[in-house]
Amino acid sequence: MNTSGTGLDVPSTSPGPDGRSSRWQSHREERRRELIKQARRAVHTLGSDASMEEIAAAAGTSKSVFYRYFGDKSGLQQAVGEVVLSQMQRRILEAAQSALTPREGLLAMVSAYLQMAATSPNVYTFVTRSAAGDTGDTPSSGAVSGALGHFFDAVADMIATPMRSHLGDGKEAVIGYWPKAAIGLVRNAGEQWLSTPDSPAKPGQEAMALQITAWLCVGIAPELSPAVRI
Repeated sequence: MNTSGTGLDVPSTSPGPDGRSSRWQSHREERRRELIKQARRAVHTLGSDASMEEIAAAAGTSKSVFYRYFGDKSGLQQAVGEVVLSQMQRRILEAAQSALTPREGLLAMVSAYLQMAATSPNVYTFVTRSAAGDTGDTPSSGAVSGALGHFFDAVADMIATPMRSHLGDGKEAVIGYWPKAAIGLVRNAGEQWLSTPDSPAKPGQEAMALQITAWLCVGIAPELSPAVRI
């Protein structure tokens, strides 16, 4: 409006948000999501040791673009890891919800974990280890470890629920230690299985899931008497 006697146009309301800034932010977020998808495909094909330069070339862009969006290789690992591990976590939770008994719940979660990891061992390895560091990078493994730690903490909480039912009441002291120990067993056995070359001696995915679940529920040698020392 025009203020009487001043000749000044004084706006009656404050300016709205800059539409160009919002569009640019949306563009950056979409571009970042696309780069994560392309990086995931590149690692799946090239291997977990793929360099930033190799990943960028496979994505049809330059390494500087990935640096601009992710900072360094650890930043890219974290970004890809957040997507991959979130998908794994949802799949494991869905598997557990479909089970009828506590032991079936554990088996379903172990099976889902192995299945997701085996879908692309290269991508799984890429997001579950610290960056080796390309030339010019300053890797920060803390970010990668943080995302991974959150994932395994969430899975530990999930597997504690069926184990409480499996053991019954009055076993909370045992449950307090068991989930983290169980996660260590599942992860280490699973990753060793993933890295083992295919051969007649290597168990299939279903057999491996059954074996890990048996270790979780009854131990390594349930037929041994308590008096026998091993």
